[in-house]
Amino acid sequence: MITLTLTAFWRQRQIAHGTLSELLQQIQSINIHRESVFIFNDRSGKRLDIPLNGDIADILAVYPELAETRVVKSRGRPKLGVSAKEVTLLPRHWEWLATQPGGASATLRRLIDQARKTGEPADNKRQRHDRAYHFMYEIAGDLPDYEASLRALFADDEAAFTACIGNWPQDIRQYALRLAFGKEQQGD
Repeated sequence: MITLTLTAFWRQRQIAHGTLSELLQQIQSINIHRESVFIFNDRSGKRLDIPLNGDIADILAVYPELAETRVVKSRGRPKLGVSAKEVTLLPRHWEWLATQPGGASATLRRLIDQARKTGEPADNKRQRHDRAYHFMYEIAGDLPDYEASLRALFADDEAAFTACIGNWPQDIRQYALRLAFGKEQQGD
């Protein structure tokens, strides 16, 4: 299971990174009074509205989907996660499926697996772009060359993107690069 990590920004600086409990501990150790802290989901790039006042255990109880999860092994056969749902196809599709080895369900599973494999690079690129866009929309809208950086992002032009965000605050620039291209910028 992949652990969900979060990143927090305060005054255009990254102040915390880690799981929700780690993030809360880091933020509460900093004297930020009641100023706004922007918390982002590293997997989606989306901003999360998590109140930072109160006890860490109480906050974790409100957001169980963000808390660290433990995998508990149970006895018996593993659950395969198979669920029956309706599929609507034209008669010619059903006729073709009936001629395939393994039946309709097995054939559909094979076709889906094949499509997932061949479409994976495009899906990854779209996810990177969406992740960076969500972050940039929330935190970088007033920064120089914001619109040009979005054009470079969606053109998947890393060099142009890096040039456009070159004058942004270091922490915002590094996080945007990591979300958009999986890269960390070296030095300053």
